[in-house]
Amino acid sequence: MIFSAKLGTIPESISHDSAEEKLFSKASDMVLSRAFRELGLKSAVLHERGDSADVTAESRIHGYTFVADSKAFRLSRTAKNQKDFKISALSSWRKDNDYAVLCSPYFQYPAKSSQIYAQALSSNVCLFSWEHLIFMLDNHVRETAELNFSEIWNFSSNFSHKVLVSDMKRNFMLDFSSFLAEFLNIDAEIFNASLKEQISCLINRSRIEKDFWIDKIKIIKNYSREQAVNELINSLKINEKLNQINTYIRSISQ
Repeated sequence: MIFSAKLGTIPESISHDSAEEKLFSKASDMVLSRAFRELGLKSAVLHERGDSADVTAESRIHGYTFVADSKAFRLSRTAKNQKDFKISALSSWRKDNDYAVLCSPYFQYPAKSSQIYAQALSSNVCLFSWEHLIFMLDNHVRETAELNFSEIWNFSSNFSHKVLVSDMKRNFMLDFSSFLAEFLNIDAEIFNASLKEQISCLINRSRIEKDFWIDKIKIIKNYSREQAVNELINSLKINEKLNQINTYIRSISQ
């Protein structure tokens, strides 16, 4: 299975909230589900959208179940907040399932501290990543009767008992990564090497994304005055705002 952390990176050429972005998100769900199956689990993508998780999974051997949500971000995305990760929503989507798992790009998690870490610990949401999946798949890890992955998905609950209240918002991804390597009985340096390889992939990917915007600058510089004005009006969505105001006034004037 060809797999890369680049999957967690939305191309800059895909417009925000576009049909292409929705297709990219759906593809991410499908790959996440396939990856869980490669780990020896049953998994499926949910067709319903909205108030539900993207993916479900079940242990063929141990019988536990969990819901999962896949995340991808553009490299140009500015500071992210807790709403971007939807920890509380993912916890509520668990319903009758045993665990809830978020799969996000490793380096897109807040670097130092964030409310999402406290939320994950208090609601027992596993903060997983595409890079952790790559590490497991590259090392041919599969769940067995002796290797019960529930310890992975339940990490936040177990780790919460070791964390001081004052440290609840601290980034614990290093702790999770160390635990994962030890749990799988794989040298932690192998995980570190895997991370470095993914960093190289992202650096190469960044060149493509930067070239997209550099080319865009060249195109814009060749705009006529009229093209530039229209582009600015469209980017500010001024006509949409005017239409919305008119719609609102009409609704209260009837």
